[in-house]
Amino acid sequence: MNTLINAVKKVYGEHKVLFLAVIVVLLLILPFLGFKKSTIRIMCRILMYCTLAGSLNMINGYSGQTCIGQAGFFCIGAYTMAILSTRFGISFWILLPLGGIMAMLVGLIVSIPTLRLKGIYLSIITMGASEVIRIVALNWESLTGGSFGIKDIPRPSAGGFLVDSPMKFYYLFLILAVIFLFISSRVIRSRAGRAWMSIREDELAAKALSVQTSYYKASNFMYGAFWAGICGAAYAPYLQYIDSTVFSLDEGFNILSMVIIGGQGTLAGPIVGSALVNFLTEILRPVGTWRFVTYALLIIIMMWLRPQGLVGASDSILAGGRIKMKSKSKKAAKESA
Repeated sequence: MNTLINAVKKVYGEHKVLFLAVIVVLLLILPFLGFKKSTIRIMCRILMYCTLAGSLNMINGYSGQTCIGQAGFFCIGAYTMAILSTRFGISFWILLPLGGIMAMLVGLIVSIPTLRLKGIYLSIITMGASEVIRIVALNWESLTGGSFGIKDIPRPSAGGFLVDSPMKFYYLFLILAVIFLFISSRVIRSRAGRAWMSIREDELAAKALSVQTSYYKASNFMYGAFWAGICGAAYAPYLQYIDSTVFSLDEGFNILSMVIIGGQGTLAGPIVGSALVNFLTEILRPVGTWRFVTYALLIIIMMWLRPQGLVGASDSILAGGRIKMKSKSKKAAKESA
């Protein structure tokens, strides 16, 4: 497996522009290749989860914070779109960034009291926050419709052009995914991105180098929450109906599994993970909830054979790079002695 993945990476590195151009052309013509509407809907889900899993990867993979409550921010964006569009008739294009901003503000509220936490403690807090958001959506019936949810959510339109079919939503989710990847690639290379990665590698060392860790950890959380809210705001009119069951803890673990399987700390990891997990979801649909057992087994196998994920670097810390470096240095010291 490692040999095949490394070979693909080598080809990608040598012909990056050509490789990306082929992928873009393929994605643009894919819906016109005679697929059924059900298949195009699966493609829509894959593209949506590319951005959603990518938003979680920005938190877990690039700053080292362990968030498993991304479904809560997803929920905030979806209900922002559903409530304001059905009650006040506000345009989709205004509510799309507003859903991200609302989720970002909630992300700030969640991040502030957790700045000193890490590991399992932070995971529990984020999971609890996600469940609190879902329970509020379930019980605030006058606002969210409670267990009945919100239906007849208006579809996006622009200049008389209505986005009302799976193919049109495919291109909407594709545009959002491309925008997310472009902006995120720029952010990672910025001062903020370097600060996030320094916190991931060694928070104490980052503090010693005058990195304002609290500020950058909060901003990282807000950035990931923003894009999860964007996904929720786009997903609500796609379904035209939402209720609290869409944003359960199972959904949070589903997003997390895509990041782990694909590879944390890489932009391509969530894309590969979302494609693989959604493909398995459709293949294993006849077995119902037992498919989650398959996800768990797949994650265990990945942690054992390739802990850095399918597209992660073989010499990364997640792959045991730090341990390998220490063992090599010890061996070199013995040989010199």
